[in-house]
Amino acid sequence: MFSFKQIVKIAVVVGFIGLVAAPFAMIYLLNNGNPYHNYLINKHIPAHLEQVGYTEDDIVKQHRIEPKHGINRTVYHAHYRVIFQDEPQLEYLYGLTKKGKNVVQFCEKNTLIDGVAHYGEPTTEKTAHSEEECIGYLDNRG
Repeated sequence: MFSFKQIVKIAVVVGFIGLVAAPFAMIYLLNNGNPYHNYLINKHIPAHLEQVGYTEDDIVKQHRIEPKHGINRTVYHAHYRVIFQDEPQLEYLYGLTKKGKNVVQFCEKNTLIDGVAHYGEPTTEKTAHSEEECIGYLDNRG
């Protein structure tokens, strides 16, 4: 088998590789988010939109986003942005709950001007694509 010296050498090499790789892993995670959470978001939310009855023709833009601030802790940090064809002035956000992996819509909808979200005062009023139940984007952060 391995001698004690060989085991120590292997441990030192593995530790060194870990120290060198850690900053790169952190930079990747900060820029791209958790790969497993991204997988879950991209798996569940488009399927939910399709199940609700939306087609590609109904949606102008849809993709996963990674907010730079804390959001509702009951959902994964990454969430999904959707802009509908008939309401191009509103940005709808969807999240995935940590318990149960249920898709939820956030109550707040941001106004878009020339395709850019303006994060001043979002609207919480019922709109054409509002779901019956929604959760607060900034609720339960503490």
